[in-house]
Amino acid sequence: MTTASSAPITVAFGAATDPGLRRRINEDSHIAASPVFLVADGMGGHNAGEIASAAVISEFAALAGRESLTIDEVHAAVASARRRVEALPPGGGAGAGTTLAGVVIADIDGEGYWLAINLGDSRTYRLSEGHFEQVSVDHSVVQELVDSGQLAAEAAQRDSRRNVITRAIGAGSDAEPDYWLIPAEDGDRILVCSDGLSGELEKDAIHGILLVEADPQAAATRLVHEAMVRGGRDNITALVVDALAVRTRTNRACERDTVPVSAPTEDADIDGDTLPRAVATGGF
Repeated sequence: MTTASSAPITVAFGAATDPGLRRRINEDSHIAASPVFLVADGMGGHNAGEIASAAVISEFAALAGRESLTIDEVHAAVASARRRVEALPPGGGAGAGTTLAGVVIADIDGEGYWLAINLGDSRTYRLSEGHFEQVSVDHSVVQELVDSGQLAAEAAQRDSRRNVITRAIGAGSDAEPDYWLIPAEDGDRILVCSDGLSGELEKDAIHGILLVEADPQAAATRLVHEAMVRGGRDNITALVVDALAVRTRTNRACERDTVPVSAPTEDADIDGDTLPRAVATGGF
């Protein structure tokens, strides 16, 4: 377990990753260094997905060590990461893409918030006061079908299109991320994971492990292990972040609602791998 005692949220965290049982290369990259907790899942449908994911995480690594970040700083890092991925040379990642999901610690008017970000189908979950929820919304063909009522939610996990994503960094996508500002509470537990985890473990199984394993490193390690036991068909990454103390000026939750925020103005299942919609359907 690693701890970070900087305001506005004091955290303890752990991280684990594995190529899985069917992959030679781990195309997942991640950073767990306060105030930045992100997972990038490189898309194997293109060349060198691991290069694209590493380039994105490298851009955010420059922000580690600060007490908090603003949405402008995060959005600027996304834009810079996109340029780096788009500039990858032939034979060195050209055409590759990656997802991006996770949280950074934000200071909003002197209070501690999670600023969640998402592009693609890696996921962010929050366990708070006994309530376990998926914060991010998958950018995937299957999620669009579920949202439109064309596919039952329980069938999504088995659908052959479940790995086709509709937003990414690189791979021909210029779509913007989704952002959410979430008021942090003492005792919050955040999970950030690639779809190699969520694709193997049902939500209830993930919830159970997060409840049983008190230490965040033990929780991350066990989550990856259980995904391996269930098949390990893809790269697997899990970050677990615990809020040990949160700076807040009010105890009234109604004044600190979770809100989506806008960015600042300025049939494909290849061995379980993540694919951009450009590969599956000819364009984003």
